[in-house]
Amino acid sequence: MLAFVLRRSALLVVVLLGVSLLTFSISHLAPGDPARMIAGPQAAPEAVEKIRLDLGLDQPLWRQYALYLGKLVRFDLGVSNVSGKPVLDEIARRAPASLELMGAGLLIALAAGIPLGVRAALRRGGFADRAVSGLAVGGAAMPAFWLGLILILVFYRELAWFPASGRFTGPPPQAVTGFLTLDSLIAGDWRAFRIACAHLALPSLSLALLDLGLVARLVRNQMRGVMEQEYIRTARAAGLGETTVVWRHALRNGLSPMITVVAASLASMLYGSVSVEAVFGWSGAGQFVVDSIFNLDFPVIMGFAVLTSGAYVIVNLLADLAYAAVDPRARTAGA
Repeated sequence: MLAFVLRRSALLVVVLLGVSLLTFSISHLAPGDPARMIAGPQAAPEAVEKIRLDLGLDQPLWRQYALYLGKLVRFDLGVSNVSGKPVLDEIARRAPASLELMGAGLLIALAAGIPLGVRAALRRGGFADRAVSGLAVGGAAMPAFWLGLILILVFYRELAWFPASGRFTGPPPQAVTGFLTLDSLIAGDWRAFRIACAHLALPSLSLALLDLGLVARLVRNQMRGVMEQEYIRTARAAGLGETTVVWRHALRNGLSPMITVVAASLASMLYGSVSVEAVFGWSGAGQFVVDSIFNLDFPVIMGFAVLTSGAYVIVNLLADLAYAAVDPRARTAGA
């Protein structure tokens, strides 16, 4: 197990180094003078030159990259050109909104995908089986922003069931965790909880629909293999009801690969939430980086890319470790 952990950790370091090199290269290939962008179009040449010296932009590229890498090791992502505040603080302040959105989306995808996958496995060629295939293909091909616009058109404009944008209507509950739904429960304010859930419904559904088909298809494939095992036939022969056999025995043994699916869904939502937040005006880290792109705020763009890429590989590393703990055969895979 130790060798497996060390091997995966080494891959993590290599990936993060690659991401840092890629973001650094893109920032230097972008048009414009970073020092001039920070100082502003009306700044004097002396002020621009001072900023260039302070940031080390007069140094050779390898030296600039070394300085950039040293800052990343200290979790220093630089300072926003727009707000003048540390990028890490700006992203951390908005992170609870994004995490709340991704958590709700993942919960919906699992709550709907697992039962649908089980039903598809039990009725091959039926409606549920065809629906799983359609959802899987559609989720992979459908842009998140387009799906969000369709949901707004149907559930806001036509049906007027849910609000179209924002996280809350009116004064929000007192911030404790940054999760408005949880803060509402902590305050005991059920009206605020309903408002927060109403605003959360459409953007979380947009994220969930992108991964629901993937979850359902994996459950279907796993359940088909499990249902053919000898112990399932033995359980049926012992007189156990079909519901008990499926939900208490087959499903329990067929969900071990779900660790990988949950990790993959969370990782994909890190990027999918950016477009979803932009469509729904969700004041999270994704919306923040979209605004930064329009403002050419390169420190924020680079910092967000590094953080999300790091989170992506860390989530997958934790999933690999968890799966290896559940199934020892995974430890030797790819050795």
